[in-house]
Amino acid sequence: MTQRINYIQQSPELFRKFMAFGNQIKDCGIEESILDLVSIRASQMNGCAFCVDMHVKEARIHGERELRVHHVAIWRESTLFAPRERAALAWTEVLTHLPEHGVPDDLYERVRGQFSEKELSDLTYAVMAINGWNRANVAFQTVPGSADKVFGLDKANLA
Repeated sequence: MTQRINYIQQSPELFRKFMAFGNQIKDCGIEESILDLVSIRASQMNGCAFCVDMHVKEARIHGERELRVHHVAIWRESTLFAPRERAALAWTEVLTHLPEHGVPDDLYERVRGQFSEKELSDLTYAVMAINGWNRANVAFQTVPGSADKVFGLDKANLA
């Protein structure tokens, strides 16, 4: 395996600004549990091992039930998610893998029925942010768990 660069060391100012952007999303008013589900699902779809690891640990720290974390990958078939959570997961999927002809109207209307205009805008930024993090961490093969102490994820007791 080729040794990849440390993008944080190479672009510290951009990293700080992107971190600030991500931290601001946490204060947008959308439930923490939904933001956790969104981060896990986009990271699964993008094959980002670092981010799946990080956001599963965050979700557990935030009190998410273990079975629900396992069911994120099968959310359509699972009975463990509320309509608002299902809408957020559907929005995450469509924005993570954009269809050739854009977001279908029926999906938009279903999601719009669960979120206010501001919440839908904020949710979109949350999906944008996690997809950005996924792309950086996949590109540079960031090792899962390598930042646990820095982000306090060792508190999840999932080593």
